Amino acid sequence: MGTDNLIFLEILEWFDQTGRELVHRIPEAGSGEIKLGAQLTVRESQAAVLFYQGKAYDAFGPGRHTLVTGNVPILTKVLSAPWGMKSPLRAEVYFVSLKDFANLTWGTRDPVAFKDSKLGLIRLRAHGVFNVKVVQPVLLINSLVGTQGVFTTEQIEEYLARVIVSRFNDHLGEHLESVIDLPGSYEELSDGLTRRLAEDFAAYGLALSQLYIVSVTPPAEVQRAIDDKSRLGVFDDLNKLLQMKAAMAVEKVAEQQGAAGAGAGMGLGLMMPAMFSRAFANGAAAAAPCPSCGHPAAADARFCASCGGQLVVFQKCARCAEDVAPGARFCSRCGTPSGARPQGKMCGRCGLENLPNSVFCNQCGEKLA
Repeated sequence: MGTDNLIFLEILEWFDQTGRELVHRIPEAGSGEIKLGAQLTVRESQAAVLFYQGKAYDAFGPGRHTLVTGNVPILTKVLSAPWGMKSPLRAEVYFVSLKDFANLTWGTRDPVAFKDSKLGLIRLRAHGVFNVKVVQPVLLINSLVGTQGVFTTEQIEEYLARVIVSRFNDHLGEHLESVIDLPGSYEELSDGLTRRLAEDFAAYGLALSQLYIVSVTPPAEVQRAIDDKSRLGVFDDLNKLLQMKAAMAVEKVAEQQGAAGAGAGMGLGLMMPAMFSRAFANGAAAAAPCPSCGHPAAADARFCASCGGQLVVFQKCARCAEDVAPGARFCSRCGTPSGARPQGKMCGRCGLENLPNSVFCNQCGEKLA
C-alpha cells in the first residue's frame, strides 16, 4: 500500500528477494506521509528504523509495531493545502537485514609492499573471503547508507575490501618476519587480522563475523626460493621417517586393529548425543552481548543493564570511536565535533594517502609516522 494515500493506514513490511540487500527504504523513491497508527511488521532477521521529519526517531526489533506520527488521515491532507496537498510531516522506514552476508571477497588490485627480513622489499598479492553482519542499524544508515532507497552488499564490498587489504599489510609487517615462514600461518594471521579490523567495521555499525586468507602470492623468484627450502625440509623428514620405519619393523603389531577400530567407533557413537546437545544449546542463546562490556543484553533493550552503555548507536566519534549521543555536537570523551571525519595518513616517502591508524604504506612499505 502506498505511503501518500488519503484515507487508509499503511502496513509496512519487507521481503528481500535477492538475498544481497543490507538496507531497504519504504518508500524507495523518497519520503512519505506515513500516518498515525500505521502497522510495521519486522521479521526475526530484521530491524527497522523510523525516520520522522528528517531524524532517526526510533529503532524497532522483531514483531508488530504501531507507528506514531503527526499525519492524521484526511485531516492532514486538508491542512496541507498551502503545500500543494503534500504534508510537510515526512516519514520513511528503513529495514535492515541482520543476517550474516557470507562469501564476500577481498583482494589486492595491485601488489602491496612488504619488507622481508631475509629477502628485502618484495611485493605480495593476497585474496580471501569474509562474512559481515549489521550490529548497529542506525549507525549504518547515518554513516554509509544516507538517503539511498536500496543499499546492497555490492556497494559496500569494494570499500570493505580496501580496508581489509590495508590492515592486512600492517598485520603482515608486524607479525611476519619473512614470507618463507608463511606456510602454516594462515589461520593465525586470519584470527589476528579479524581482531584488528573489529574497530574499523564497528565505526559503520558492522561486525566482521569471519575472515579467511585464501592465498598470499609472492613473486615467482621468491616462490622458487620457498620451494627449494621446502624440498630441503622434506629430505630431512624423509631420513627420520626411514629410521622410524626400521625401528617399527623389529616388532610386528598383533592383529588387533579390527577390535581397536570397533572400540573407537563405539566411543564416538556415545559422544555424539552430548556433542549435538551442546551445539543446540549454543545456538539457542537469544541475548546479544553489549559492545562495551560484553554482558548479555535483552533484544529490545536500549541501554546495557550492567554498564549503562548505549546499545542503539547513532554515531561514533571519528577520533576516539566513542559512542556519540543523538543530537550531541561534540564527543563527550575528546571534544571532537560530531560531524568530523577521520583523516588518512600520508606517506612521507611516496605521498600516498593511507587509511587512518595505518602502520605501513600500501605503496612503498615505508613505516608511517
